Amino acid sequence: MDEKELGDAEQHEGPQIDQVKVIKGSEAFHEALLKEEPRFLHPRLLLLLLCTLLGFSCQTMNGFDGSLFGGLTANSKFLDYFNGTNDGIWAGLVSAMYQIGGVAALPFVGPAIDTWGRRVGMFIGAVIIIVGTIISGTTKYNPSVDQFMAGRFFLGFGVSIASAAGPIYVVETSHPYYRGILTAYCNTFWFTGSILAAGSVLGALHLPGTRSWQIPVWLQLVFSCLICLGVFFIPESPRWLYVHNKRERAKSILTKWHGLGDPESPWVKLQLSEYEQFLNTEGSDKRWWDYRKLFSSRASRYRVACNCVFVIFAQWAGNGALTYFLPAVLDTVGYSTDEVKAKINLGYACFQYVFALIGAGLVDRVGRRPLMLFSMGTCCVCWIGVVAASGIYNTTGETNQDAARAVIAMIFLFGAVFSVGITPLQALYPVEVLSFELRAKGMAFSSLSVNAAGLLNQFAWPVSLQQIGWKTYFVFMGWCVVQTVVFYFFLPETRQRTLEELDEVFAARNPVKASLKRHELTLTSEKEVIVVKDA
Repeated sequence: MDEKELGDAEQHEGPQIDQVKVIKGSEAFHEALLKEEPRFLHPRLLLLLLCTLLGFSCQTMNGFDGSLFGGLTANSKFLDYFNGTNDGIWAGLVSAMYQIGGVAALPFVGPAIDTWGRRVGMFIGAVIIIVGTIISGTTKYNPSVDQFMAGRFFLGFGVSIASAAGPIYVVETSHPYYRGILTAYCNTFWFTGSILAAGSVLGALHLPGTRSWQIPVWLQLVFSCLICLGVFFIPESPRWLYVHNKRERAKSILTKWHGLGDPESPWVKLQLSEYEQFLNTEGSDKRWWDYRKLFSSRASRYRVACNCVFVIFAQWAGNGALTYFLPAVLDTVGYSTDEVKAKINLGYACFQYVFALIGAGLVDRVGRRPLMLFSMGTCCVCWIGVVAASGIYNTTGETNQDAARAVIAMIFLFGAVFSVGITPLQALYPVEVLSFELRAKGMAFSSLSVNAAGLLNQFAWPVSLQQIGWKTYFVFMGWCVVQTVVFYFFLPETRQRTLEELDEVFAARNPVKASLKRHELTLTSEKEVIVVKDA
């Protein structure tokens, strides 16, 4: 701590000092927290939590497909119906139509969310998902894999819009104090969909005819219909209202939901003052065609780069191969029956969900950077174990069940460490690093990045598993090391700041260093806060 500043603080004349707190993050956020700590069990905050659950449901729709197609490729009736295989070009092409739909949606994501609001963005995405489900489900009357792929295209298109709108809604509407943990839990609902899909695939496995795979396909309607019915009963994002010159409505929503009815609440005053300072009511978010702001300054380019790097690396850690092609992975170590693969698929989803929930509870306690560095670094170690056990199994003969079980154990361990640190951040970190003006269009680029990265997963890994089998895992092992290094040097911490206060971090010469600075806050008996920087 600077000696002069400390001396000034000690000589401060005035009311009695009640509390001293050394913090990482912004002064304004912690000043509001010292003056008024939110009560999580307050009925209005609990009701706001229920409202944000619709945003969570957008991730559920995405997770449903993530496990659904992997489960369907473990169903021989589904593969026989379309003359398909669970690896190779057929599996890669059918699976990739989902990502192709997501890439095609890029020009529409920003306008859908910025023009009509976050709620309408979720609604539009859900409607398109309903259309895609109907197209895929009606292949019973037209046994064409082309129609099934067309349905998957629309599913990817709709999810691309909804999965951008949902986290944006959650991060902008949640109380600032709970923003981090709620948005982290938002992405854990990916596993809600994943578990439901895996469970429905297993439960319907022995049903006769096409019902064994059509029932899981039609269940994709559940959460999309829930969003369509409920989205207009929840409050709109106050930030979106403010920049669209609906300031009284924005203030009313902040007062009701964040100030708990008190317009003089520090949280209401903090956010309104930041809206006035940081939000541009004539920004490029009003022009659907204008993407220049994403690249117009060093800070904007850094923000977009952090967003895209994180979402791409989250896809390339090897989890994509395990999510969509787990049955083919299991074939490499001798697990070949439909029921066994379906049970492992369901167990893997449940196992990951538990650890994702644990990780979501740590995002504000531990921080974003420590979680992502721990997870990605440990993923490297897990792939070493998978490579070693797979190599032993494939060189000593298929009777070596100990090696086969070791592969499954290491895959589950990988799922645990990935889910603890990366899964909760997949909806939180990419949204946090973008300013309001960049947010919707930046998330469109994020969606493009996810789907482009996913195309590699869909086309490269099934072919690689078919051609070189377990040696594919060497790629994941080496690439996770690279990703860990990039995370360490380039991705800043974002916890315990309001969204607007992150502007100062990205405007700094070294955003990572700026994000890790400490400050000291002193609260007096008259609710005056003294700030001593560089504690």
